[in-house]
Amino acid sequence: MLAHICKGNSSDNIAKLYKTHRWQRLREVIISRDYGLCQECKRRGIITRGVVVHHVIEAREDITKFWDKDNLELVCLACHNRVHPEKSGGEKKIRTKRKVVKFYATKE
Repeated sequence: MLAHICKGNSSDNIAKLYKTHRWQRLREVIISRDYGLCQECKRRGIITRGVVVHHVIEAREDITKFWDKDNLELVCLACHNRVHPEKSGGEKKIRTKRKVVKFYATKE
């Protein structure tokens, strides 16, 4: 079904997946798993309510990761807009195909 709906991975086809009952159930699972907290802020020692279930690897880059729980995390709107400035009216970020590991200082 996934390959059929997203043939060509167009934005319209991917947008249809976000309207499915399956996505709504998965979204609730991720919100519960992440305790309703923004995971990006949490890594920096800040407690913020998460509102967006974010694909770490974007669906348009790898549609096979769309339903992968390990590729999803809850983030606040500010963190999501930093990753996707085009969704809040800004310029689209130029993304490079690199593996990046983020490290954050802790209070310890």
